[in-house]
Amino acid sequence: MSNSSSEDIPVEVQPVENKKESKKEKKLRKQEKKNKKSKKTDEVEQSEEEQEDEQEDDEQEANDDEIEIDLTASVPLSKKQQRLLKKGKLDLDKLAKKHPIPKAADAEPEKPSKSEFGVWIGNLSFDTSREDIIRFIVGKTSQLEDESLPKVVEEDITRVNIPKKDGNKIKGFAYVDVPSLAHVNSIVALSESVLNGRKLLIKNANSFEGRPAASPTSALSKNPPSRILFVGNLSFDTTEDNLQEHFRHCGDIVRIRMATFEDTGKCKGFAFIDFKDEEGPTTALKSKLAKMLINRKLRLEYGEDRSKRNPHMRARANDEVIEGEVPEEKHVPVERVERRPRTEEPAPRKRVFKERRQPDSNNKRQKSSVALATAQRASAAIVPSTGKKITFD
Repeated sequence: MSNSSSEDIPVEVQPVENKKESKKEKKLRKQEKKNKKSKKTDEVEQSEEEQEDEQEDDEQEANDDEIEIDLTASVPLSKKQQRLLKKGKLDLDKLAKKHPIPKAADAEPEKPSKSEFGVWIGNLSFDTSREDIIRFIVGKTSQLEDESLPKVVEEDITRVNIPKKDGNKIKGFAYVDVPSLAHVNSIVALSESVLNGRKLLIKNANSFEGRPAASPTSALSKNPPSRILFVGNLSFDTTEDNLQEHFRHCGDIVRIRMATFEDTGKCKGFAFIDFKDEEGPTTALKSKLAKMLINRKLRLEYGEDRSKRNPHMRARANDEVIEGEVPEEKHVPVERVERRPRTEEPAPRKRVFKERRQPDSNNKRQKSSVALATAQRASAAIVPSTGKKITFD
């Protein structure tokens, strides 16, 4: 029975799906995934943009609530002033002068422009101020007797420049600008007047008369021109022969004085070279070849010529007199004068012997050892009391 029943029941066989996908299906599936991802990113970006827009709107609303005030703006016109302006009865220039625009606190004060007319005031006291100079000029020019010179008023002084040192001390001079040349002449007339106990020297600021002309050798050396050349920063291995050969092209060398150590005899680092004339040191200072010796940069200066300071000091080399020195004077022999013989011989002096003073035995001082030996000794015994006993009731 069981076998027959099992055979009669029909069994449906389902077809097995092919697990392998084709290439087209894979591409479609990948594209669908990409589309899903792009949709998600677009949604996120849209949400971020919406948030940013909301923040900007909030900030703009907050800024709209704030009131901006321009401190540098002019005062607004009232209704009455606006009516007068329409009728042409209001002058804006006068109104701007009456109510000037306020300056910002951080703004630097405007410096007055420099005028082409000015004076230089020197020999000022170190405690002189701008007000002192203005008061001095205004007061003194009002007392001038010359009517052709104008009187300087405080409004005529456009600028006062007082240069100062690192601290608050002034350098001792000042520049004052005025509107015309006539004002300059009236201030220059006050020269040698006294301010704060000092006589002032006043000159035209554009005039350079009286200044000493710069010598052509001032740029070469600080010292005045001389026939002696100072050479510094020498190597310790430098010798006189090296200096002779190095500066031979500059001129005739009379003598070389090189400072040396006593123990080793080596150069101390400087030397003096005496030339025949001043052209030698000048040529050495101008020459570029003379600036270096044994890989060291030399320091060249004019040396002090002592023959100019004291003309009696002389120096000779090869029996020739050096230029600028006084030649040695020849000694004239002096005739000897014979002494007259004495007729009488002087009596011989007697030799006097002074007696040696004997020390007084009474005043003779004893030796310390003898004095101690003969000194009175204190008793070592117990001394009985000789005083009275006082009792108090």
